[in-house]
Amino acid sequence: MTPSRLSRSCPHRRQQGRVHWSVWLLVLLAVLIAAGVYRARAARQAAVPVATNSVPQLRLAPADVLAVQGGALARSVEVSGGLRAVDSAVVKAKVAAELKSLAVREGDAVKAGQLVGQLDPAEFEMRLRQAEQTAAAAKAQLDIARRQLENSRGLVSQGFVSSTALESAVSTEASAAANWQAATAAVDLARKALADTRLVAPLSGQVSQRLAQPGERVALDGRIVEIVDLRQLELEAAVPSEKAAGLAVGQTAQLSVDGIDRPVTAQVQRINPAAQSGSRAVLAYLRLPASQPGLRAGLFARGSVLMDTREALSVPLSAVRVDRSEPYVIRIIAGKEGPEAQWQTVVTGVQGQVLRDGRLQPVVEIKSGLQAGDRLLSGTAGTVAAGTRLVLPAAAAAASPASPASR
Repeated sequence: MTPSRLSRSCPHRRQQGRVHWSVWLLVLLAVLIAAGVYRARAARQAAVPVATNSVPQLRLAPADVLAVQGGALARSVEVSGGLRAVDSAVVKAKVAAELKSLAVREGDAVKAGQLVGQLDPAEFEMRLRQAEQTAAAAKAQLDIARRQLENSRGLVSQGFVSSTALESAVSTEASAAANWQAATAAVDLARKALADTRLVAPLSGQVSQRLAQPGERVALDGRIVEIVDLRQLELEAAVPSEKAAGLAVGQTAQLSVDGIDRPVTAQVQRINPAAQSGSRAVLAYLRLPASQPGLRAGLFARGSVLMDTREALSVPLSAVRVDRSEPYVIRIIAGKEGPEAQWQTVVTGVQGQVLRDGRLQPVVEIKSGLQAGDRLLSGTAGTVAAGTRLVLPAAAAAASPASPASR
């Protein structure tokens, strides 16, 4: 082969080699795509659950199982509010004047009748002197009128003046007497106004607020000092109208007060006869024991008032479901293959509290639908379909669940 032919055949062979490798690359890419599709299809088939005839099961924790119990059901009503002093008072300015001095501050103890402050008395002292001078002048005029009246009576008896002059003297004396009485009353008013510049504690207690400072001009009825008597505190609680019917004076309550690490016992002292116009709630006043250490006016308290106690079947509030037209519970029964769930409609009564495991728990009375000893699912188990097989915890599995025939 001549050199010219060799030179023409080499490019042709190189082109054939490139085509050969392109075909292999396409084949390899097709194989990889096919493998990926196969694996994806296999994964989807593995994800599809295989239909079986097995019944769903639910493994329960000890807190998910509870028993219907009988016992003393305490019916109570929740109360809350701020503590306040039964006796408190605000020292106000009875006259408008500048506050000259204030001898007490927050927390100071005061006694009834103690001088706690002083308004500037200069203006009222001058008014008192003015009133006294006016009264003295009126008294002098009254003395003159009385002497003239006596003279007129003597002259009339002797026939020197007419009876008209006597009548005029009588009127003058009566007018002078009225002026003197008015001036005397003005003296009493000025003296009272001067006495009102002294700020006196109306009751024994402690100063809770200092509402003015020396040097300020205080208006009439201006608030200056607030005094509270902490020896007797009470709780003002708003009770819903539907629960207020069971309240009565003398009932006891257990309160938890902020900052106090022990329960405080209180007693219903008064009940407002009228409901509030907006909320329709009834105000109840609970008296706390006297001189409880640590208690202060304004602290927040919450608790419950015990209204009555009755013997009844009860279950915790969380066990009663209300997402249907009638309340129901999920009962644990003995099925063919073991314990299973059953929806049971119940008739509930009043709500209250029972003492279980050393503490009060909120419960609801069960009037019908359950018996003592029945086991239920608590609210922590959630909503469980009827017929679901249940795997009970070891402690609960020792007692056999009720059978449907027993119902």
